[in-house]
Amino acid sequence: MRVYNSTLKNKLRNGIALSLIPQIILVNWLANHPDWIERYYSNGLYPIISKFFRTLFGWIPFSVGEIVYTALIVLSIRYIIRNWKKIKQNRLAFLRDNVMLVAVFYFTFHTLWALNYYREPLSTKLGVENAATFEELKAFAQNLVTKTNALQLKITNDSTAMVQVPYSRKEILEKTVGAYKILGEQLPYLEYERPSIKKSMYSIVSSYMGIGGYLNPFTNEAQVNRKTPLFRFPVVSGHEIGHQVGYSAENETNFIGYLVTIKNEDVYFQYSGYAYALNYCLNAIHRTDENVAKEIYEQLNSGVIKNYKELQDFQEAYENPFEPVFKSVLSTYLKANNQKDGIQSYGKVVNLMVGYHERYPL
Repeated sequence: MRVYNSTLKNKLRNGIALSLIPQIILVNWLANHPDWIERYYSNGLYPIISKFFRTLFGWIPFSVGEIVYTALIVLSIRYIIRNWKKIKQNRLAFLRDNVMLVAVFYFTFHTLWALNYYREPLSTKLGVENAATFEELKAFAQNLVTKTNALQLKITNDSTAMVQVPYSRKEILEKTVGAYKILGEQLPYLEYERPSIKKSMYSIVSSYMGIGGYLNPFTNEAQVNRKTPLFRFPVVSGHEIGHQVGYSAENETNFIGYLVTIKNEDVYFQYSGYAYALNYCLNAIHRTDENVAKEIYEQLNSGVIKNYKELQDFQEAYENPFEPVFKSVLSTYLKANNQKDGIQSYGKVVNLMVGYHERYPL
Protein backbone atom coordinates (compact mmCIF):
# COMPACT_ATOMS: atom_id res chain seq x y z
CA MET A 1 0.00 0.00 0.00
CA ARG A 2 2.85 2.39 0.82
CA VAL A 3 4.45 1.73 -2.60
CA TYR A 4 1.07 2.33 -4.30
CA ASN A 5 0.60 5.63 -2.47
CA SER A 6 4.13 6.72 -3.35
CA THR A 7 3.55 5.88 -7.03
CA LEU A 8 0.25 7.76 -7.03
CA LYS A 9 1.87 10.78 -5.36
CA ASN A 10 4.67 10.83 -7.95
CA LYS A 11 2.18 10.60 -10.83
CA LEU A 12 0.21 13.51 -9.37
CA ARG A 13 3.35 15.61 -8.98
CA ASN A 14 4.47 14.75 -12.50
CA GLY A 15 1.07 15.72 -13.86
CA ILE A 16 1.04 19.07 -12.05
CA ALA A 17 4.59 19.83 -13.23
CA LEU A 18 3.73 18.98 -16.84
CA SER A 19 0.61 21.16 -16.66
CA LEU A 20 2.91 24.20 -16.86
CA ILE A 21 3.30 23.70 -20.62
CA PRO A 22 -0.41 23.81 -21.57
CA GLN A 23 -0.90 26.69 -19.12
CA ILE A 24 1.72 28.78 -20.93
CA ILE A 25 0.16 27.91 -24.29
CA LEU A 26 -3.31 28.85 -23.02
CA VAL A 27 -2.19 32.19 -21.59
CA ASN A 28 -0.38 33.08 -24.82
CA TRP A 29 -3.50 32.18 -26.79
CA LEU A 30 -5.71 34.28 -24.51
CA ALA A 31 -3.29 37.19 -24.96
CA ASN A 32 -4.52 37.40 -28.55
CA HIS A 33 -8.12 37.85 -27.39
CA PRO A 34 -8.14 40.97 -25.17
CA ASP A 35 -11.88 41.39 -25.78
CA TRP A 36 -12.51 38.03 -24.12
CA ILE A 37 -10.22 38.90 -21.22
CA GLU A 38 -11.97 42.25 -20.82
CA ARG A 39 -15.45 40.77 -20.81
CA TYR A 40 -15.11 37.49 -18.97
CA TYR A 41 -12.14 38.08 -16.67
CA SER A 42 -11.42 41.78 -16.02
CA ASN A 43 -15.13 42.65 -15.81
CA GLY A 44 -16.35 39.21 -14.79
CA LEU A 45 -14.30 36.91 -12.59
CA TYR A 46 -11.61 39.31 -11.36
CA PRO A 47 -13.89 41.82 -9.56
CA ILE A 48 -15.43 38.94 -7.58
CA ILE A 49 -12.02 37.53 -6.63
CA SER A 50 -10.48 40.89 -5.74
CA LYS A 51 -13.41 42.05 -3.61
CA PHE A 52 -13.43 38.73 -1.77
CA PHE A 53 -9.75 39.03 -0.80
CA ARG A 54 -10.01 42.72 0.05
CA THR A 55 -12.97 41.93 2.33
CA LEU A 56 -11.01 39.06 3.88
CA PHE A 57 -7.78 40.96 4.53
CA GLY A 58 -8.56 44.67 4.18
CA TRP A 59 -9.54 45.20 7.80
CA ILE A 60 -6.22 43.80 9.11
CA PRO A 61 -3.82 46.71 9.81
CA PHE A 62 -0.72 44.90 8.53
CA SER A 63 0.02 43.07 5.30
CA VAL A 64 -0.99 39.42 5.54
CA GLY A 65 0.70 38.77 2.21
CA GLU A 66 4.04 40.01 3.46
CA ILE A 67 3.77 37.78 6.52
CA VAL A 68 3.07 34.82 4.23
CA TYR A 69 5.99 35.73 1.94
CA THR A 70 8.30 35.93 4.94
CA ALA A 71 7.12 32.58 6.30
CA LEU A 72 7.54 30.88 2.90
CA ILE A 73 11.09 32.20 2.52
CA VAL A 74 12.06 31.07 6.02
CA LEU A 75 10.46 27.65 5.59
CA SER A 76 12.07 27.15 2.16
CA ILE A 77 15.53 27.95 3.50
CA ARG A 78 14.92 25.71 6.50
CA TYR A 79 13.76 22.84 4.26
CA ILE A 80 16.82 23.10 2.00
CA ILE A 81 19.24 23.16 4.95
CA ARG A 82 17.60 20.21 6.70
CA ASN A 83 17.19 18.10 3.56
CA TRP A 84 20.33 19.02 1.66
CA LYS A 85 21.71 15.47 1.52
CA LYS A 86 18.40 14.03 0.34
CA ILE A 87 18.12 16.78 -2.30
CA LYS A 88 21.59 15.96 -3.65
CA GLN A 89 20.66 12.27 -3.87
CA ASN A 90 17.35 12.97 -5.64
CA ARG A 91 18.09 15.96 -7.82
CA LEU A 92 15.58 15.08 -10.53
CA ALA A 93 12.79 14.69 -7.99
CA PHE A 94 13.77 18.03 -6.42
CA LEU A 95 13.76 19.67 -9.86
CA ARG A 96 10.37 18.12 -10.63
CA ASP A 97 8.95 19.38 -7.34
CA ASN A 98 10.18 22.90 -8.09
CA VAL A 99 8.60 22.83 -11.55
CA MET A 100 5.42 21.64 -9.87
CA LEU A 101 5.52 24.64 -7.53
CA VAL A 102 6.08 26.95 -10.51
CA ALA A 103 3.05 25.41 -12.23
CA VAL A 104 0.89 26.01 -9.16
CA PHE A 105 2.23 29.56 -8.84
CA TYR A 106 1.63 30.26 -12.55
CA PHE A 107 -1.96 29.05 -12.38
CA THR A 108 -2.75 30.95 -9.17
CA PHE A 109 -0.99 34.12 -10.33
CA HIS A 110 -2.95 34.31 -13.57
CA THR A 111 -6.28 33.25 -12.06
CA LEU A 112 -6.15 35.77 -9.22
CA TRP A 113 -4.60 38.71 -11.05
CA ALA A 114 -2.27 38.44 -14.02
CA LEU A 115 -4.78 37.91 -16.85
CA ASN A 116 -5.38 41.65 -16.46
CA TYR A 117 -2.08 42.12 -18.29
CA TYR A 118 -3.90 41.11 -21.47
CA ARG A 119 -7.07 43.19 -21.17
CA GLU A 120 -8.06 46.00 -23.54
CA PRO A 121 -6.03 49.22 -23.14
CA LEU A 122 -7.28 51.92 -20.78
CA SER A 123 -7.06 54.43 -23.62
CA THR A 124 -9.91 52.54 -25.32
CA LYS A 125 -12.09 52.94 -22.24
CA LEU A 126 -11.24 56.63 -21.99
CA GLY A 127 -11.72 57.17 -25.71
CA VAL A 128 -8.40 59.01 -26.06
CA GLU A 129 -5.26 58.69 -28.16
CA ASN A 130 -2.37 56.91 -26.49
CA ALA A 131 0.25 58.87 -28.42
CA ALA A 132 1.77 62.35 -28.34
CA THR A 133 4.06 64.36 -30.58
CA PHE A 134 7.00 66.27 -29.15
CA GLU A 135 5.20 69.58 -29.77
CA GLU A 136 2.09 68.35 -27.97
CA LEU A 137 4.23 67.20 -25.06
CA LYS A 138 5.95 70.60 -24.83
CA ALA A 139 2.62 72.44 -24.83
CA PHE A 140 1.25 70.13 -22.14
CA ALA A 141 4.36 70.61 -19.99
CA GLN A 142 3.98 74.38 -20.22
CA ASN A 143 0.40 74.08 -18.98
CA LEU A 144 1.58 71.88 -16.14
CA VAL A 145 4.19 74.46 -15.13
CA THR A 146 1.46 77.10 -14.88
CA LYS A 147 -0.79 74.77 -12.89
CA THR A 148 1.94 73.53 -10.55
CA ASN A 149 3.32 77.01 -9.86
CA ALA A 150 -0.17 78.34 -9.12
CA LEU A 151 -0.92 75.55 -6.66
CA GLN A 152 2.45 75.91 -4.92
CA LEU A 153 1.84 79.64 -4.48
CA LYS A 154 -1.72 79.07 -3.31
CA ILE A 155 -0.54 76.66 -0.61
CA THR A 156 2.51 78.56 0.65
CA ASN A 157 1.91 82.21 -0.34
CA ASP A 158 5.64 82.23 -1.11
CA SER A 159 7.09 81.09 -4.44
CA THR A 160 10.34 80.12 -2.71
CA ALA A 161 8.80 77.88 -0.04
CA MET A 162 8.69 74.13 -0.39
CA VAL A 163 5.22 72.59 0.00
CA GLN A 164 4.97 70.67 3.26
CA VAL A 165 2.11 68.15 3.19
CA PRO A 166 0.37 68.39 6.60
CA TYR A 167 -1.04 64.84 6.62
CA SER A 168 0.22 61.55 7.98
CA ARG A 169 0.63 58.66 5.57
CA LYS A 170 -2.42 56.99 7.11
CA GLU A 171 -4.48 60.11 6.41
CA ILE A 172 -3.19 60.20 2.83
CA LEU A 173 -4.29 56.60 2.28
CA GLU A 174 -7.76 57.43 3.67
CA LYS A 175 -8.04 60.53 1.47
CA THR A 176 -6.98 58.51 -1.57
CA VAL A 177 -9.71 55.95 -0.94
CA GLY A 178 -12.19 58.84 -0.63
CA ALA A 179 -11.00 60.32 -3.92
CA TYR A 180 -11.66 57.00 -5.67
CA LYS A 181 -15.32 57.33 -4.68
CA ILE A 182 -15.45 60.60 -6.60
CA LEU A 183 -13.55 59.16 -9.56
CA GLY A 184 -15.73 56.04 -9.59
CA GLU A 185 -18.84 58.19 -10.02
CA GLN A 186 -17.30 59.75 -13.13
CA LEU A 187 -15.64 56.58 -14.46
CA PRO A 188 -17.50 53.52 -13.13
CA TYR A 189 -14.82 51.10 -14.36
CA LEU A 190 -12.44 52.70 -11.83
CA GLU A 191 -14.81 52.21 -8.91
CA TYR A 192 -13.00 51.02 -5.78
CA GLU A 193 -14.86 49.12 -3.07
CA ARG A 194 -13.70 47.35 0.10
CA PRO A 195 -10.31 49.05 0.44
CA SER A 196 -7.19 47.11 1.34
CA ILE A 197 -4.19 49.42 1.12
CA LYS A 198 -1.37 49.31 3.65
CA LYS A 199 2.09 50.59 4.41
CA SER A 200 4.67 47.95 3.54
CA MET A 201 6.68 46.35 6.34
CA TYR A 202 9.50 46.01 3.81
CA SER A 203 9.68 49.72 3.01
CA ILE A 204 13.42 50.01 3.61
CA VAL A 205 14.08 47.09 1.26
CA SER A 206 11.70 48.65 -1.29
CA SER A 207 13.58 51.95 -1.03
CA TYR A 208 16.87 50.26 -1.86
CA MET A 209 15.18 48.48 -4.77
CA GLY A 210 13.68 51.73 -6.04
CA ILE A 211 10.10 50.51 -5.55
CA GLY A 212 7.29 52.83 -4.45
CA GLY A 213 4.80 50.05 -3.82
CA TYR A 214 3.29 46.89 -5.21
CA LEU A 215 0.14 44.80 -5.32
CA ASN A 216 0.22 41.34 -3.79
CA PRO A 217 -1.63 39.31 -6.45
CA PHE A 218 -2.47 36.49 -4.02
CA THR A 219 -4.13 38.56 -1.27
CA ASN A 220 -5.05 41.65 -3.31
CA GLU A 221 -3.44 43.90 -0.70
CA ALA A 222 -1.83 47.07 -1.99
CA GLN A 223 1.44 47.89 -0.24
CA VAL A 224 2.93 51.39 -0.34
CA ASN A 225 6.51 52.22 0.60
CA ARG A 226 6.15 54.16 3.86
CA LYS A 227 9.52 55.86 3.27
CA THR A 228 8.22 57.66 0.17
CA PRO A 229 8.27 61.46 0.74
CA LEU A 230 4.82 62.83 1.63
CA PHE A 231 4.99 65.05 -1.46
CA ARG A 232 4.88 61.93 -3.69
CA PHE A 233 2.90 59.58 -1.43
CA PRO A 234 -0.61 60.48 -2.74
CA VAL A 235 0.17 59.51 -6.35
CA VAL A 236 1.93 56.29 -5.37
CA SER A 237 -1.08 55.31 -3.26
CA GLY A 238 -3.42 56.04 -6.16
CA HIS A 239 -1.18 54.01 -8.47
CA GLU A 240 -1.32 50.89 -6.30
CA ILE A 241 -5.11 51.05 -5.96
CA GLY A 242 -5.18 51.33 -9.76
CA HIS A 243 -3.70 47.83 -9.82
CA GLN A 244 -6.38 46.63 -7.42
CA VAL A 245 -9.22 47.83 -9.63
CA GLY A 246 -7.82 45.66 -12.39
CA TYR A 247 -5.27 47.61 -14.42
CA SER A 248 -1.84 46.06 -14.67
CA ALA A 249 0.14 48.10 -17.22
CA GLU A 250 2.40 50.51 -15.35
CA ASN A 251 1.74 53.45 -17.68
CA GLU A 252 -1.99 52.97 -17.09
CA THR A 253 -1.75 52.76 -13.30
CA ASN A 254 0.60 55.75 -13.34
CA PHE A 255 -2.13 57.62 -15.19
CA ILE A 256 -4.87 56.39 -12.84
CA GLY A 257 -2.76 57.46 -9.85
CA TYR A 258 -2.32 60.88 -11.44
CA LEU A 259 -6.00 61.22 -12.33
CA VAL A 260 -7.40 60.26 -8.93
CA THR A 261 -4.92 62.61 -7.24
CA ILE A 262 -5.77 65.70 -9.31
CA LYS A 263 -9.49 64.89 -8.98
CA ASN A 264 -9.13 65.04 -5.20
CA GLU A 265 -10.66 68.18 -3.73
CA ASP A 266 -7.62 68.63 -1.49
CA VAL A 267 -5.15 71.20 -2.84
CA TYR A 268 -2.14 69.27 -1.52
CA PHE A 269 -3.21 66.24 -3.54
CA GLN A 270 -3.73 68.34 -6.65
CA TYR A 271 -0.26 69.80 -6.28
CA SER A 272 1.23 66.33 -5.84
CA GLY A 273 -0.54 65.09 -8.97
CA TYR A 274 0.39 67.96 -11.27
CA ALA A 275 4.00 68.03 -10.07
CA TYR A 276 4.16 64.28 -10.66
CA ALA A 277 2.88 64.66 -14.23
CA LEU A 278 5.31 67.48 -14.92
CA ASN A 279 8.21 65.36 -13.64
CA TYR A 280 7.44 62.65 -16.19
CA CYS A 281 6.95 65.17 -18.98
CA LEU A 282 10.28 66.87 -18.27
CA ASN A 283 12.04 63.50 -18.31
CA ALA A 284 10.42 62.64 -21.64
CA ILE A 285 11.33 66.01 -23.15
CA HIS A 286 14.89 65.74 -21.80
CA ARG A 287 15.39 62.48 -23.72
CA THR A 288 14.66 64.34 -26.97
CA ASP A 289 15.96 67.85 -26.32
CA GLU A 290 17.85 68.73 -23.14
CA ASN A 291 17.74 72.48 -23.85
CA VAL A 292 13.96 72.56 -24.12
CA ALA A 293 13.63 70.58 -20.89
CA LYS A 294 15.97 73.02 -19.15
CA GLU A 295 14.01 76.04 -20.40
CA ILE A 296 10.75 74.63 -19.06
CA TYR A 297 12.30 73.58 -15.76
CA GLU A 298 13.68 77.07 -15.17
CA GLN A 299 10.14 78.48 -15.29
CA LEU A 300 9.25 76.64 -12.08
CA ASN A 301 8.91 78.41 -8.76
CA SER A 302 11.90 77.67 -6.57
CA GLY A 303 9.52 76.15 -4.02
CA VAL A 304 8.51 73.49 -6.57
CA ILE A 305 12.17 72.83 -7.36
CA LYS A 306 12.79 72.28 -3.64
CA ASN A 307 10.11 69.58 -3.62
CA TYR A 308 11.80 67.88 -6.57
CA LYS A 309 15.10 68.14 -4.70
CA GLU A 310 13.46 66.48 -1.68
CA LEU A 311 12.48 63.55 -3.88
CA GLN A 312 15.93 63.41 -5.47
CA ASP A 313 17.61 63.39 -2.04
CA PHE A 314 15.40 60.49 -0.98
CA GLN A 315 16.32 58.47 -4.06
CA GLU A 316 20.02 59.22 -3.69
CA ALA A 317 19.98 58.21 -0.02
CA TYR A 318 19.06 54.66 -1.05
CA GLU A 319 21.27 54.32 -4.12
CA ASN A 320 23.27 51.10 -4.07
CA PRO A 321 25.23 48.88 -6.49
CA PHE A 322 22.40 46.35 -6.69
CA GLU A 323 19.66 48.77 -7.79
CA PRO A 324 20.40 48.27 -11.53
CA VAL A 325 20.02 44.53 -10.98
CA PHE A 326 16.65 45.01 -9.25
CA LYS A 327 15.48 47.26 -12.09
CA SER A 328 16.68 44.75 -14.69
CA VAL A 329 14.71 41.99 -12.98
CA LEU A 330 11.61 44.21 -12.83
CA SER A 331 12.02 45.13 -16.48
CA THR A 332 12.29 41.46 -17.46
CA TYR A 333 9.18 40.67 -15.42
CA LEU A 334 7.21 43.43 -17.15
CA LYS A 335 8.34 42.31 -20.61
CA ALA A 336 7.28 38.76 -19.78
CA ASN A 337 3.83 40.11 -18.88
CA ASN A 338 2.85 41.91 -22.05
CA GLN A 339 4.70 45.20 -21.39
CA LYS A 340 7.24 45.20 -24.20
CA ASP A 341 8.91 48.42 -23.01
CA GLY A 342 9.78 46.87 -19.66
CA ILE A 343 10.62 49.40 -16.97
CA GLN A 344 10.32 52.16 -19.57
CA SER A 345 6.57 51.47 -19.52
CA TYR A 346 6.22 53.79 -16.53
CA GLY A 347 7.31 56.77 -18.63
CA LYS A 348 4.75 56.05 -21.35
CA VAL A 349 2.19 57.62 -19.04
CA VAL A 350 2.85 60.98 -20.76
CA ASN A 351 1.06 59.75 -23.88
CA LEU A 352 -2.09 59.01 -21.89
CA MET A 353 -1.87 62.34 -20.08
CA VAL A 354 -1.57 64.33 -23.28
CA GLY A 355 -4.35 62.35 -24.96
CA TYR A 356 -6.66 62.74 -21.99
CA HIS A 357 -6.13 66.48 -21.63
CA GLU A 358 -6.63 67.07 -25.33
CA ARG A 359 -10.16 65.86 -24.69
CA TYR A 360 -10.43 67.30 -21.18
CA PRO A 361 -8.22 70.43 -21.04
CA LEU A 362 -6.42 71.42 -17.82
